[in-house]
Amino acid sequence: MSDNRKIAEHASSAGRRPSIGLSGKLLGLTIVFVMIAEVLIYVPSIANFRNNWLSDRIGSAQTAALVLEAAPDEMVPDDLERDLLAQVGAYTVAHRHGETRRLLAITDMPPTVERHTDLRETQIIGSIVAAFDTLVYGDGRTLRVLGEAPLDGDFIEIVMDETPLHRAMLTYSINILTLSIIISIITAALVYVALHWLLVRPMRRVTESMVDFSANPEDPSRIIEPSARRDEIGIAERELAAMQRQLVDTLAQKTRLAALGLAVSKINHDLRNMLSAAQLIADRVGTVQDPLVQRLVPKLVRTLDRAATFCANTLKYGSAHESPPQRRGIALASLVDDVGDTLDLASHPRIRFVNAVPADLRIDADPDQLFRVLMNLGRNAVQALEGEEGRGGDHDMIRVTARREGSVVTVEVSDTGPGVDAAAREHLFEAFHGSTRRGGTGLGLAIAAELVRSHGGTLQLAEGTLGATFLIEIPDRVVQLKPNNGRARHAS
Repeated sequence: MSDNRKIAEHASSAGRRPSIGLSGKLLGLTIVFVMIAEVLIYVPSIANFRNNWLSDRIGSAQTAALVLEAAPDEMVPDDLERDLLAQVGAYTVAHRHGETRRLLAITDMPPTVERHTDLRETQIIGSIVAAFDTLVYGDGRTLRVLGEAPLDGDFIEIVMDETPLHRAMLTYSINILTLSIIISIITAALVYVALHWLLVRPMRRVTESMVDFSANPEDPSRIIEPSARRDEIGIAERELAAMQRQLVDTLAQKTRLAALGLAVSKINHDLRNMLSAAQLIADRVGTVQDPLVQRLVPKLVRTLDRAATFCANTLKYGSAHESPPQRRGIALASLVDDVGDTLDLASHPRIRFVNAVPADLRIDADPDQLFRVLMNLGRNAVQALEGEEGRGGDHDMIRVTARREGSVVTVEVSDTGPGVDAAAREHLFEAFHGSTRRGGTGLGLAIAAELVRSHGGTLQLAEGTLGATFLIEIPDRVVQLKPNNGRARHAS
């Protein structure tokens, strides 16, 4: 199948009639532009042709006037006069000297003059108008022409038939038109071949690649191979290849997410049943009158409630992502304590969890979603610290601090681990790309970033710190003024 046929079929499949291709438009425009240029050249040239033709007749009349004035008593035989008039192509030849206007030759019955032309005073616009007047209406008319006189005369005048001039101008116009057509065809062919090679073929290649890629955007073999050109076509090819590769990666990632969502949906029901059973067991354990049990069971119940709520919302992620945060003012230090208890680092041989959040600091956030953010960051820190081989002692630490600056609360989660390498920084908060450890899915930081963004905040990695330090900034909600008696209150 030819290239043009592919493009035509694609246009037909889209419900559109295939239009003239770029090559055909280029050829047609080239011919039109060359013809316009030829017309612009023809207009002044036809006026110049008319003036030159008449100047030749005035020159012949000047010669005839000299012959007639040189004759004895300015008398010449009738046969000689007729021959001179025939050479000039005029009915009469007159010469004006001072106040004297002398008729040098005349036919038996001179016709009535219908048009006048003075070659001593020619202007481009007037010459063009006169030329087209002769070209259209000159057949059969009589023209009076004035020109420079020989010797010391004022002017010389001839009265002539305009038909020979009209025919000469028609012949000249036909020759110009023929030459213009030939030049247009040759120029159009050369321009077409050059532009087709430089522009049309590369653009057609790009178009075919886009059409081919759209048929199966998940096939990496359909990505265009950029050429080595350094002009705009080369840039377009390279950018198209980059976009196609990015789209292939995105579709592959979406496929993986779809498979993951299918797997999660299959286990979600059983997991919720298990959590319900665990909640019943926790309730029964809560009846045991042991101080340690009485202290830990409420935290266990809250953890199971969060897990059950999270499982209930799991199936909504594919269509609506996370639920909107249910924000309220909460004590951040207490929430961080829950995170530390859930991480269960109290019995860890070398990792300590430090809650350095001020006891009176409150944050405007969804407690469950903020808990998930801190848990994801805490688990990442634990995995990073446990992944370091050959380390001993108990100096490893995960520290959570916070401060309020106006209406923004900044939470810092830092660890004393190896930090984040350069390769992971580039896609740190992208799903399946931002894992900081070998074997990680890269979902923890992506989920944390999405939850923080839903609060109108930011999550970023601090630079130049020991280990890894993540900064969470969450602004308070904007206070909405309540309407008073059905009308909103306005500041005076």
